[in-house]
Amino acid sequence: MDLITSPPANPKTHHCFPLHRTFNRPERPVLGFRPLPQSSKVLNFVHYDSKQSQPNKFLTSTKLFSHLLTNSNRTVPTISTTAALSESTEPEAETEPGKYRTILLSDVIVKRPRNVFMGREWNLRDMATAGVVLAMHLLSLFAPFQFNWGAFWVAVALYVVTGLFGITLSYHRNLSHKSFKLPKWLEYLFAYCAVQALQGSPIDWVSTHRYHHQFCDSERDPHSPIEGFWVSHISWLFDTNSVAERCGGSNNAGDLEKQPFYKLIQKTYIAHPIALGILLYAMGGFPFLVWGMGVRIIWVYHITWLVNSACHVWGKQAWNTCDLSRNNWWVALLAFGEGWHNNHHAFEYSARHGLNWWQLDMTWYVVRFLQAIGLATDVKLPTEAHKQRMALN
Repeated sequence: MDLITSPPANPKTHHCFPLHRTFNRPERPVLGFRPLPQSSKVLNFVHYDSKQSQPNKFLTSTKLFSHLLTNSNRTVPTISTTAALSESTEPEAETEPGKYRTILLSDVIVKRPRNVFMGREWNLRDMATAGVVLAMHLLSLFAPFQFNWGAFWVAVALYVVTGLFGITLSYHRNLSHKSFKLPKWLEYLFAYCAVQALQGSPIDWVSTHRYHHQFCDSERDPHSPIEGFWVSHISWLFDTNSVAERCGGSNNAGDLEKQPFYKLIQKTYIAHPIALGILLYAMGGFPFLVWGMGVRIIWVYHITWLVNSACHVWGKQAWNTCDLSRNNWWVALLAFGEGWHNNHHAFEYSARHGLNWWQLDMTWYVVRFLQAIGLATDVKLPTEAHKQRMALN
């Protein structure tokens, strides 16, 4: 994947309709249509102007135009960017109304319902992943009976350390998108904080997230609500072969694989949260284990997963990103600013997600502090010109 790590000098304007239901992204698979033959003649499609209700021109091929006249009962897919299509390609007939369902309180259509639990073989990694997630949820059920203030504040402290410094600052903005640079000792320290969130090694987490941006809300997206809300939220995790089958291996995280620290963490990953659990039990007994591991881990789990699910279903879009990403204020409060998700998809390289003064972004405030004391450098922010090109109007 070609990851944007700095603002492009001449950022491209996305010519697409501000719709929330179906998206045809450039150079990506078009949902619901068959692959194109290699020998097909190339046709030129013309951009839609968002200010016009109809394009000035539609097709340059008289053959396809005649074909459409004789097949007027068929639906031609709307394509909102310059693309090469075959004149011999016929779109599939429009699905009858009511076949697809929408997600509750949204206009997002579940185009490809997916059942992760049934109808497939589970491998050992699938079962191990499901076992860990289930174990953390079961452990948290003891919380009302094992409450004390020490255990509670341990959980809160670890929520900040693993969620803010770990997942959002390190795994997401620093490692996945290279929004800023840190000294290696501090980069590794924050990445180790994220390891204790029990969400995967840095290489695996970053690889999956980069694929999400590369194939966002297409049939190759590792977790999109077009397959169902709960698939995008949690159940995609239990089909561990899915990302490799759809996107490929972790070769898009080669920058991390070259570093011995991240390779070591990948090989010894599960030992580190186990070590933390033993330490917590030694410090405060079973209450510390319940609150510091069970409650805290599932809390950070679901907050992270809400960015994948809720922020692609509920909220508002301020930018022309051609995907389902939304700005969701209540997810932003829980996830240290990650809920300003449409902002993020519009400017992936940006270290700041809450672009307006009223958009609370705790992760950005930490990055800004690190920049002020000289620890964070090359901090990337969107330019006004790029904002104007991406704005919805």
